[in-house]
Amino acid sequence: MARIAVIGAGMGAMAAAARLAVAGHRVAVFERGATHGGAVRRLERDGFAFDTGPGLLHLPAVYRDLFLKTGREPLESCLELSQVDPASRHVFADGTAVSLPNASRAGVLAALDEALGAGAGERWSALVGRAREAWDATRRPLLEEPLWQDWRVLGRDPYPAVRRRGLFGRGKGPTTATLAEVARRELADPRLVALLESHALAYGFDPRSAPASAAVLPYMEQTFGSWYPRGGLRALADAVYERCLARKVEFSFGAAVTGIVEKDGRAAGVELADGRVAEAEFVVAGIDPGQLAGLCGGREPWGADEVRPGSGERGPGRLTVCLALRGARPADAVHRTVVHAADRAAELAGVFGDGPGLRTPCDRPTVTVLRPDDPAARPDDAHEAVTLTATVAAHGPVDWLDGEAVAAEAERMTGIAEAAVPGLRGRVLWREVLPPTDEMPVPGPALAGQEGRFLRPGNRTRIPGLYAVGGWSHPGGGLAHAGMSGAIVAGLIVHGDDWHGST
Repeated sequence: MARIAVIGAGMGAMAAAARLAVAGHRVAVFERGATHGGAVRRLERDGFAFDTGPGLLHLPAVYRDLFLKTGREPLESCLELSQVDPASRHVFADGTAVSLPNASRAGVLAALDEALGAGAGERWSALVGRAREAWDATRRPLLEEPLWQDWRVLGRDPYPAVRRRGLFGRGKGPTTATLAEVARRELADPRLVALLESHALAYGFDPRSAPASAAVLPYMEQTFGSWYPRGGLRALADAVYERCLARKVEFSFGAAVTGIVEKDGRAAGVELADGRVAEAEFVVAGIDPGQLAGLCGGREPWGADEVRPGSGERGPGRLTVCLALRGARPADAVHRTVVHAADRAAELAGVFGDGPGLRTPCDRPTVTVLRPDDPAARPDDAHEAVTLTATVAAHGPVDWLDGEAVAAEAERMTGIAEAAVPGLRGRVLWREVLPPTDEMPVPGPALAGQEGRFLRPGNRTRIPGLYAVGGWSHPGGGLAHAGMSGAIVAGLIVHGDDWHGST
C-alpha cells in the first residue's frame, strides 16, 4: 500500500483518487478551495439553483465505469440520471429553428430535412459519418490510453478526405483542413455550418484554426446522447465525492499546496501553505501546467520534446447569467436551446481576434439557454431557473472587472435568449452574473491534427512519481475526458509506467 497525495479535488482528481483507494492505496486529497468538484459548481439562492459549470453530461459510460470499478453500487443508484429529449433546439440567424432528438441519427436527419430543406439532413449525416471514422481511429489514444511517447503521430488529422467531383475524385489519406473549411465545403448551408461550429465554440475552440477532427464533438453528443442528473451536474460531483469518502479517501479543504517534495530524484510528497509536509510515494496533480511548474520550483514538469505548441495556452472564457424567473416552466419547454449569432464572423473575431487587429465586441453572440425540468432547481412549480452562457474573450474587448460593462453584456444575452424563452425579461425576479476569470478558463478536449497543437501534456511527467490529471492534461477538458484522465493516471500508478491502457 502506497501513500498518494492528490492536489486538487476536481473531477479528474477525484476519479483517480477513488480508483487508487480501491486498489489498496492510502489517498489524501489537498484542495485549496472550500469544496470539491473543480469547475462543476452550483449557485444556490432563495430556493433557486443553477449549474455554473457544465450543464449536460455526454458519454456517461465513463462515470458508469468509475462507479462499477470502485464499488457495488452503480451510478444510477447514487443519482437520478435521465436523457434529455430533444437533445437541443437551435435557433439560427435567419429565424429558422430545429429541435434535434437525442441519440438518434435517423431522427436528426429527418428533423434537419424538415426544418432546413431536403438534403440538409443527409449532408449533416454524411459529415457525422466521417467524424465516426475519426472517432474510431483516435478513441483509444485520445481517451483510454496514456499519451503515446511518439505523440507526433497524433498530429495528423484522422478526419477523412472527402470525395470530390472531377478527375481527381477523393483525396487519399486524412484531411489537413480546419473545421471551418470542412464546414463550408461539406455542409454549404450556413445554418448547418453554424450548427457544427457551435460545438467547437462551446469547448472554447476557434473553428477557423481547430482541426477537422473536432467534428467528433457533435458525433459524441449525437451518438451517446445528452444526460442530466436530478440536482444538476453538481449532483454528479457530489456522487463522486461520496464514493471517494466511502473508499476512505481523506480530504483536506482550505489546504493550499505550495511545493512538490522531491527525494532521491522522485516525488516524495507535498508542502502545504501552513508549513506541513505530507509525505507520499506518488503525487497526482489536478492543476494546470503553469501552476504545476510553480510547485516544482519553476522547472517545467515535462521534457522539451514532450510539451506541444499551445498545450499550456488558456482559451476564451464563459459568461454565465443565472436568472430566477416568476411563472411556471411550460411543459413543452426544451432543456437546451442554442440561439446562434447573427454574424458568425463577427462573433469569432470578438472571441478569438481577427488577425493582428484588436478584438471587437459582438452585438449578438451565440447564447445557450438551459431550462432543466428539475424540481431541485426551483423553490416551487410557480418559478423557473434558467441559465444563459456564452463563450467570450477572457481579456478584452470587455473589461470583466467593470460592473456596468458586465451588466450590459448580461442584459444583451437576456434579450437574445428571448428567442428561446418568449417574454423572458418580464419574468426576471433577479439575476446573478458570473464573468470569466483566469481561474476558470474553458479547457477543451484533446484533438488529433494540426501537428499536435490541440493535444494536452501527458499524465506522466519527467519527475518519477509525479502525475498530472484533469482538464489541463491528457486527454483534455470536459466531464468525460476528466473521468478518463483519472482512469489513466490510476492505471499508470497501479500497473506501472509501461501500462498501455484499458483492454
